[in-house]
Amino acid sequence: MSTKLPNLQQSITANTNPKGVGNYRWVICSLLFFATTVNYLDRQVLSLLKPSLEEIFNWSNSDYADIAAAFQFTYAIGLLFAGRIVDKLGTKKGYAWAIILWSVGAIIHAWAIPIGEGIHSLLGWIGIAAIPVSVLGFIFARAVLAIGEAGNFPAAIKATAEYFPKKERSLAVGIFNSGTTIGAILAPLTVPWIESHLGWQATFIIIGVIGFIWLFFWYTLYDEPEKQKRLSAAEYAYINSDVDEKEASEAAGQEKKVTWTKLLRYRQTWSFAIGKFMTDGVWWFFLFWLPAYLKDQYHLELTEMAIPLAVLYSMTMVGSIAGGWFPVYFIKKGYTAYDGRMKAMLILAFIPLVVLAAQPLGHISYWAPVLLIGIAASAHQAWSANIFTTVSDMFPKKAVASVVGIGGMAGGLGGVLITKLGGALFDHYKALGHIATGYTIMFSICAVAYLFAWIIMKRLVPKYKLITDL
Repeated sequence: MSTKLPNLQQSITANTNPKGVGNYRWVICSLLFFATTVNYLDRQVLSLLKPSLEEIFNWSNSDYADIAAAFQFTYAIGLLFAGRIVDKLGTKKGYAWAIILWSVGAIIHAWAIPIGEGIHSLLGWIGIAAIPVSVLGFIFARAVLAIGEAGNFPAAIKATAEYFPKKERSLAVGIFNSGTTIGAILAPLTVPWIESHLGWQATFIIIGVIGFIWLFFWYTLYDEPEKQKRLSAAEYAYINSDVDEKEASEAAGQEKKVTWTKLLRYRQTWSFAIGKFMTDGVWWFFLFWLPAYLKDQYHLELTEMAIPLAVLYSMTMVGSIAGGWFPVYFIKKGYTAYDGRMKAMLILAFIPLVVLAAQPLGHISYWAPVLLIGIAASAHQAWSANIFTTVSDMFPKKAVASVVGIGGMAGGLGGVLITKLGGALFDHYKALGHIATGYTIMFSICAVAYLFAWIIMKRLVPKYKLITDL
């Protein structure tokens, strides 16, 4: 047993001044940042290759939507179980298995055609063979990728709850969540070059291998705080400076298993889940459809999209980090951590309304919608950093990953809905010669989603209430 555990009660009342306590927790945050970067780099490859792949395989927008929706649906279901698995295996093993699986999933996209042929033959044998071979192959590869990637955020949020006091968690989440932005920036800067020089199969393989490099550093540098030899006693005390007596007993091994049915009894769980359901799809839409938007409406080629997309996603990094800092302003004014976050999230919910001007100003230049969408996506990242942290504010550590999994599943299902709706609208209006109308409708939905989400969340949980009976 660790020598730190018996001293946990003393650490609760220890000096909470962060000066001189050490910074190893930020090393852990950097590991979470790089994992999230790899996560989104792997995820973004398909959307960037869509213009090339749809020509090679003759995909419609609905075909692409089916592939993207398969990822989102599998990801949604995977998130529900990923949280439980991470809670059971622990952060170190759970995260390791997640990145191994999603890296394998990323790599096997290169063999989507032979995989699709095998699935097509099997479906033909049982009398179902209407789906094209290429679509089947990519659906399978995306499903494997999704199962692995589902472990990223539950594990990262759990690691944050383990290594950071509540007052620093939104900042830590904002920093590692900005890895989604870095991954999205690196993808358009690297994928077109690799594809043009080595082909689309090599692109999936090269990007997929990066996860195994991260795995080495994870196993070398990460361990639970009470077992972490690189963590000073002062920093350990600071991390646990706001741990209550109940959490202390859980850390000592006295916790009980928390069931999904019990978690679903709480309004706090539903507040998080509904907030994710209504807003995650917006980010999915920006992530999966922007390259198609720039090609459909502005006729940009893949190499021409690199700079606009890199600029757009660079903007979102600012939102992710600033979003983690924003509620601190209210917390310093005396608000609880949760109430401060909700104040910040209300302000953030108004910012995506700028997307309503994307199409009306699009005649000026494609840079007008790119910058406006960048502002909205930046607000999403700030919102995301805060909505994730509401879970660790209100639930004990043993339940954090499971609640994040439930909310993540809801967000994934919201993403499926947005993706399928987008594919249907784009094919419909493209046939009519007015595909811009389809994008106008989708941008309008994205613009108002956050305000509606905030209103429902606030009605469900009007004031901060810590869960103490799990």
